[in-house]
Amino acid sequence: MRDLHKSSVLGSKHGSLMSWRPQYRSSKFRNVYGKVASREHCFDGIPITKNVHDNHFCAVNARFLAIVTESAGGGSFLVIPLEQTGRIEPNYPKVCGHQGNVLDIKWNPFIENIIASCSEDTSVRIWEIPEGGLKRNMTEAVLELYGHSRRVGLVEWHPTTNNILFSAGYDYKVLIWNLDIGEPVKMIDCHTDVILCMSFNTDGSLLATTCKDKKLRVVEPRSGRVLQEASCKNHRVNRVVFLGSTKRLLTTGVSRWNTRQIALWDQEDLSMPLIEEEIDGLSGLLFPFYDADTHMLYLAGKGDGNIRYYEIGSEKPYLSYLMEFRSPAPQKGLGVMPKHGLDVTACEVFRFYKLVTLKGLIEPISMIVPRRSETYQEDIYPMTPGTEPALTPDEWLSGVNRGKATGAMLRGGGTEPWKRLGSGMGLQFPPALTLSRALPCSDPILMSLKEGYKKTSKIVFKAPVREKRSVVVNGIDLLENVPPRTENELLRMFFRQQDEIRRLKDELSQKDIRIRQLQLELKNLRNSPKNN
Repeated sequence: MRDLHKSSVLGSKHGSLMSWRPQYRSSKFRNVYGKVASREHCFDGIPITKNVHDNHFCAVNARFLAIVTESAGGGSFLVIPLEQTGRIEPNYPKVCGHQGNVLDIKWNPFIENIIASCSEDTSVRIWEIPEGGLKRNMTEAVLELYGHSRRVGLVEWHPTTNNILFSAGYDYKVLIWNLDIGEPVKMIDCHTDVILCMSFNTDGSLLATTCKDKKLRVVEPRSGRVLQEASCKNHRVNRVVFLGSTKRLLTTGVSRWNTRQIALWDQEDLSMPLIEEEIDGLSGLLFPFYDADTHMLYLAGKGDGNIRYYEIGSEKPYLSYLMEFRSPAPQKGLGVMPKHGLDVTACEVFRFYKLVTLKGLIEPISMIVPRRSETYQEDIYPMTPGTEPALTPDEWLSGVNRGKATGAMLRGGGTEPWKRLGSGMGLQFPPALTLSRALPCSDPILMSLKEGYKKTSKIVFKAPVREKRSVVVNGIDLLENVPPRTENELLRMFFRQQDEIRRLKDELSQKDIRIRQLQLELKNLRNSPKNN
């Protein structure tokens, strides 16, 4: 921030004498503070994964907390109801269907008991968590998605369309899955190295990615075209986040002097960052989180306990430092509660779930705006994206742009009047228009937090039914025994055989137990007084 202050002082020298006054910026969020939950409201005794993959390993929604755990074979994660705080038993049921380490998990934003996971076993899986949480280990996913030839490192749900899921693998490809049919419908293959991060803009019409090839890209996901690309030589990008509907991006990375750095970009011109700001000399990755309702940016470092927060402005200096939350316990990752899960009576504007690996602890941290009044504070809780999807997968894929063009909707998203007009009329834009620029997309359907969150969505996930074909000769299914043609098919066959071996071993052990039980019963019958 020293550079920003210096530039403002230099600029003031060229103005009149009256303009020399030090600039004081008033903000309703300048006194926001972080409040750590008491020990009884934390989640304790959790074997958090020791995987060094740069992800959060945690996902939260208004009902459940999911954490990737350490496991002795395959990959697993815990799903805990939010009200079940305190110490978690060591034998607590897990979701454990993957054959490799789980690398990322994300909750469906529209169906609260549906979670997606991806793994080193090259698969993406969709799980349906029963009401009230797990009662026993879950090994069967409602949907298994195979399309990547190498491990899958990232999954992201589309922000406004139901059942559209994005996955990024170590095969340098992004696959777009339509879960209504359980198949990939698009592939984005513009990357030349491992994809590090994906981020959507408000309406999901643009996808920003960072890559190990040191490039930042803005992609139109439905056509796969790269709209903007930046080669970051002085700022090696790691993470990217869209700053709501401001048409700006923020990236975190490393400077040429190996210091942690952030950069602000115009999404329509990535030739040069608007500003670059050095943060500190620590080596851990910086995770950015943006709250579009309050225009606040949070920066959390992996391996340290600090969370810095800033306010984003539309004019220079764009970035205003507010304060810093400090904690001695280092964080491995952070989960973020959606807006409708916050406590509005306590003026809570953001909530993290901090993973403390050394203690096996998940620690909620609430960011609170200090207010004396106990009434609902409308100025810090504007209309926010709700839990109703604006589009179906078929509508989104065909380019339909539809939404409710109410006053609240116009406040919530959409960057151009003609897009917002189309949002209200259910217009389908012609191909000539959609190929010349980013395809228009629907604004999210907004909700108010004044009445508190009430589960009203009746959307239910229905896994597609796949017909199984078979050609049986002499009791052998020929289609099941076709030699694998690709590495991906070989891996699938290998893991399927592992599952079959594991199932047969379980059956065998159960039959052994049953045999011993019958032998004991027979022995008891022989030794009974009646037989004598």
